[in-house]
Amino acid sequence: MIRHFKAVLLLLISIFLSTGTFAQAQSLSEFLFGQRVNKNVSEKRLDIQSDEYLDSLVTNTPLKEKIGQLFFVPAEGRFTNRDSRSYTELKEMVEKHHIGGIIFMRGDIYGQAVMTNKLQQMAKFPLWISQDMEFGAAMRISGTTRFTPAMGVAATGNKRNAFMMGKITAIEAKALGVHQVYAPVLDVNNNPDNPVINVRSFSGNPDMVAEFGTAFMQGVQSEGLVSTAKHFPGHGDTDVDSHSDLPVVNYDYNRLDSLELIPFRAAIDGGISSIMSAHIAFPYLNTDEFLPATLDPTILNHILTDSLGFKGMVVTDGLEMNGITSKYSPGRAVVRALNAGADIMLISPDVYTAINEVEDAVAQGEITEERINKSFLKLMLWKQQYGLFESQNQVDISSLDTKINTAHHRAVSDRIARESVTILKNEKDLLPILPSEYPSMMVISVADDRSGDTGSSFVRQLRDYHPNVSFHIYDNRTSEEDKREMLRKAKEVDLVLIGSFIYLRFGQSIHLAPDQLSFLQQVLKMNKPSILVSFGNPYVLSDLKNADAHVLGWYNSSQQVSGLVPALFGASTVTSNLPIEIPGLYELGSGIHMDHTTLRFGQPEEVGLDHNKLFEIDDIINEAIRDSVFPGAVVGVVKDGVLAYNRGYGYQDYNKTEAVRDTDVYDVASMTKVMATTASTMKLIDEEKLSLDDRISDFFPEFDTDEKREITIRDILLHQTGLPPFRVYVDSIKNRDGIIEAIKNEPLTYEPGTKYVYSDLGMILLAEIIHKVSGLPLDTYSRKELFFPMNMYSSFFNPAVKSSWLSRRIAPTEIDTVFGRGLVQAQVHDERAYFMDGVAGHAGLFSSSIDIAKFSTMLLNDGVYSGRHYLKPETIRLFTSEQSEHSGRGLGFDRKSKEGFSTAGSLASDDTFGHLGFTGTSFWIDREKNMVVILLTNRTFPNRSYGKTISQIRARVANAAYSAINE
Repeated sequence: MIRHFKAVLLLLISIFLSTGTFAQAQSLSEFLFGQRVNKNVSEKRLDIQSDEYLDSLVTNTPLKEKIGQLFFVPAEGRFTNRDSRSYTELKEMVEKHHIGGIIFMRGDIYGQAVMTNKLQQMAKFPLWISQDMEFGAAMRISGTTRFTPAMGVAATGNKRNAFMMGKITAIEAKALGVHQVYAPVLDVNNNPDNPVINVRSFSGNPDMVAEFGTAFMQGVQSEGLVSTAKHFPGHGDTDVDSHSDLPVVNYDYNRLDSLELIPFRAAIDGGISSIMSAHIAFPYLNTDEFLPATLDPTILNHILTDSLGFKGMVVTDGLEMNGITSKYSPGRAVVRALNAGADIMLISPDVYTAINEVEDAVAQGEITEERINKSFLKLMLWKQQYGLFESQNQVDISSLDTKINTAHHRAVSDRIARESVTILKNEKDLLPILPSEYPSMMVISVADDRSGDTGSSFVRQLRDYHPNVSFHIYDNRTSEEDKREMLRKAKEVDLVLIGSFIYLRFGQSIHLAPDQLSFLQQVLKMNKPSILVSFGNPYVLSDLKNADAHVLGWYNSSQQVSGLVPALFGASTVTSNLPIEIPGLYELGSGIHMDHTTLRFGQPEEVGLDHNKLFEIDDIINEAIRDSVFPGAVVGVVKDGVLAYNRGYGYQDYNKTEAVRDTDVYDVASMTKVMATTASTMKLIDEEKLSLDDRISDFFPEFDTDEKREITIRDILLHQTGLPPFRVYVDSIKNRDGIIEAIKNEPLTYEPGTKYVYSDLGMILLAEIIHKVSGLPLDTYSRKELFFPMNMYSSFFNPAVKSSWLSRRIAPTEIDTVFGRGLVQAQVHDERAYFMDGVAGHAGLFSSSIDIAKFSTMLLNDGVYSGRHYLKPETIRLFTSEQSEHSGRGLGFDRKSKEGFSTAGSLASDDTFGHLGFTGTSFWIDREKNMVVILLTNRTFPNRSYGKTISQIRARVANAAYSAINE
């Protein structure tokens, strides 16, 4: 049997070589099996890049196959079993009907890649792969980079954003074997009732649409892909969805030329190579016949080709839409479209029937083969120019994870999302939201679905900035009891935030439903401060005009939510302006701007840090944990007002039962000196209740002696009072009054002002002065004036008294065998502070990396946090710049050493200030680089003999953070 098969095979080969089969087959494999794998090679081995090669394709390809090439059929980009009906039908379309291309619908990265490779392998002619990607590849492919809708991009006012959106979209599309992107949308959205375009359009202004649409196109083309402008001659001024019916636009050519055609003309002048037609009738343009533009030669030939000079590829919108199928059979629609000037037929509802009807129309003389050849040649020219005939056209699956949804792509996308946030109303100065002024907030998520979780991600992120947010959903499941409960809750809270998640869905209303609108109006009548945020249709603002604040987020995606939430709290800059008009409410160009004055929780790349290089911090900390320098730690890195890196490592103690979280709280020891004592002093000086030159003797008669009389608050902050660096005291004195009395009577050890001697004693006295001047003890004053209004929720003295929950998140600092305290956890480590009831000027504060980041951000913001002024810029500059001729320190603050080793690291700028804590904590603020490095450890656990190398670790961590800056 095998010998017989070989004989037959040799006979077939000899026939193949001795006849003119080359005209009909590219290779022996095709001759034997009836398939071309990829290349088209003619009898004379024509140069694939030559015109002769294209001519041979036109001449030698059967008419029916040429017709088939003009059809692009839909495919799902996800796993599909070979035995499934959908796969079998798709295989038949490629192998039997020789379709020219694929338009991929929804799918995932690897599913689409595998499907592309399979389809390309079975195609006689290489397939041209296309896809809708208006807001990035994520419009169709899960796991890819999602961008802000076009209207939000235009709101940023930065055309570079549109270019980068197009470029990154093309990079990811190309990696997946896509050749053509159906975007940008160049429709001018000047009709607020448009049910299908809406935020897909860049603007209601044609010039803005032209600018941003052309920029997107250039971004796509910069990566060698085809960009397709749609929907010609304009779908913006309709109130009917062409998916469900045929919209009619009653405007003449002069109107179109002055508005709708402006973006298309700009794109054509800019080199656009493909335009998609719209299924819209323009009876004033073609008075002889009522036709959708896709089938109207007046529009596609006379206007697009003749008037605008477009010579590229015309693609129909989906031919399965009711605007076409309700009036034309599959074949009739294609014949009319081809005669009108269209080249590529997208998503015909019946390709088999359509191909046969077109072939019959050629035979009957209704359409010429030359007309078929013209479009066929255009497509073949594309395939030639893009190298499809010279390649296997296989997606490199192994490289996808290096090209798609990269950290850089996400950083660009996230930045655009933040920049797109648009504030249009801010009565009562609700924004930025201050949790201290609105302690309880209620969120009502308004949705048009039944999922039950719409808006949940919004609330989760709100809780990063506000500690008390209740969540309620009004959707298609909401009962009367649910509504009564929401109204009851609305009476109790301080602030109501309404999130509109009304999706832009084809064939559905884009406004609030009547029952939803009626309910929300009841909520607003309670006169509680209210904010309306739209994550979809911007025109929904007109439904609730009476809300105190109006904010646009443009789309309900996790990315847009992440971009908008910080803006509500002042954690990102807001500079966007409205790119449309909202009739009766806001003019085009409206917008309220806000500064970035609140710490934002973000990612390294958004502030120019390389996350891979920051991994070196992990190595440093984990090595220190292995070496028992400390059992656990938290490291925070702030850059440009963003907490870009915040990680917990190891465990709270060496039993290793409680892992450290990035929100854990530590005894910051001597960092108390600057965060509480120095900062409170600065506040009182700003209020002119204290002066740096006030004498200590004015507050304590014990200092009214010849040697102590001239000691000032300045001397305390510079550690040059003459007081000794340290006294135990607590071996015999175990109460607050006794310790303070001992310090006041402590003999000096050197002449005040003559040298620097770091001392706790002066800072203990300064805390008492703060109490005398303000009428409040240090813990109460610092909490009231700084920590609480700045949302520093984890910064306390005596946390064990304040919160049992908080106490469990505090790492222990020692097992005390000297004073009998045992396990020291949620109690101040320093013995003097402990016996002073846990509140002292030199120690006692507990805090987290997040709170320290907020405090540092306030200092870098010249004393402003969340839009509120806490300290004067000149006061901050005075205290944090070099003030001592003896030490190089600031007032209260330490500064990076000018020479030799510094725990701030060798890469920090000279203008770096901060403080250390004995328990193994530190924070360094680099004013020049706008950066903060925070290290929290409990290196004194289980006793003070541990953690001897903490200084070197501080410096190494700082250097690793600075090394991550992308120059």
